[in-house]
Amino acid sequence: MSSVSLSTVPHGRLEKSPLRAAALEKNVPTQRNFIGANRHSAVSAGILAVAIMSASAAPAVGAELSATALAQIATTQVTAKTMPQSATSSTNQVLVERRTPSYWRVTFNNPPFNIFGPETIPQLNTVITAIENDPNLKVVVFDSAVPGFFLTHYDFVPPLSDSTGLPSGPTGLHPLPDMLVRLSRAPVVSISLIRGRATGVGSELALASDMRFASREKAILSQWEVGAALVPGGGPMARLPRLVGRGRALEILLGADDIDGELAERYGYVNRSMPDDQLDGFVNALAMRISNFDGKAIADTKRLVDFASLPSDPEIAAGWDAFITSVQRPEAQAKITQLMKLGLQTNGEIERKLGHYTEALTQD
Repeated sequence: MSSVSLSTVPHGRLEKSPLRAAALEKNVPTQRNFIGANRHSAVSAGILAVAIMSASAAPAVGAELSATALAQIATTQVTAKTMPQSATSSTNQVLVERRTPSYWRVTFNNPPFNIFGPETIPQLNTVITAIENDPNLKVVVFDSAVPGFFLTHYDFVPPLSDSTGLPSGPTGLHPLPDMLVRLSRAPVVSISLIRGRATGVGSELALASDMRFASREKAILSQWEVGAALVPGGGPMARLPRLVGRGRALEILLGADDIDGELAERYGYVNRSMPDDQLDGFVNALAMRISNFDGKAIADTKRLVDFASLPSDPEIAAGWDAFITSVQRPEAQAKITQLMKLGLQTNGEIERKLGHYTEALTQD
């Protein structure tokens, strides 16, 4: 097994205690927000961390792994962690298990909600680069070690600088869409095993995978962003219509509601949903079957399917640009602030029923 990391867990500073809140407000440094005002707000700084990713113009991440980076992908046990102090403080958030030289498991392990934060990006990039460059690898399965959560939305708490320092990727796209595009185009077959919530980034990673299999009882997929006055940024506008058709794509994106495993299968959002107790066995058997086939035949077949079905980089870039524009709007800032006050990233009830709570947000 190997270990690389992703980070997520609620911030202690978002506790409800009035004394705690007052002390935090006093200590929060002034941050420049995306519409030009200075704000003393941890929440505003977190939203900024998302918006700022478009401003990065650093050199592209190299396409090849160094010996040090490869050495990081070492064997480790997939173990649940206790809640860290920050939603992005966990050090091993992406775990890689090499089941065979040709079949890997990549497990998201950032309890309690598998939120995707700035620390996730370089860790996941190391894994994506390894997937692209390992000559023996044929199949990779993405899953989760966190009960109830496959992978969820972006972390709105970390400071702006945590995102501004991240370079663009080899495609020239910004880091998150870059990794998703590279995953889709890799010569390796990618499969998302969805148990729990695949919300925002989680849904977008699943859509970028070659196949998606979901627990009928426990999977929830969601592009929740429009409900918070945001535009999704990881490519679902380009990918969903190709999978489910225009009308259903608009229903998923504009309805911004939760889609269970059974409906996701009917719509084509996932390949299949199946009883939860059968999901692991099915996905493992399929991955093992494919991993025994000829790698060149797999790669060439996938490349030709990609040619006929994948969106272009400009389509993905347009979605990311629209997201960056939307996250800077005061309407989006207001709605994210409302959600954070309700308990986004700290309250399991909010995270589990995000579709319900976005609908309940006020228009003010």
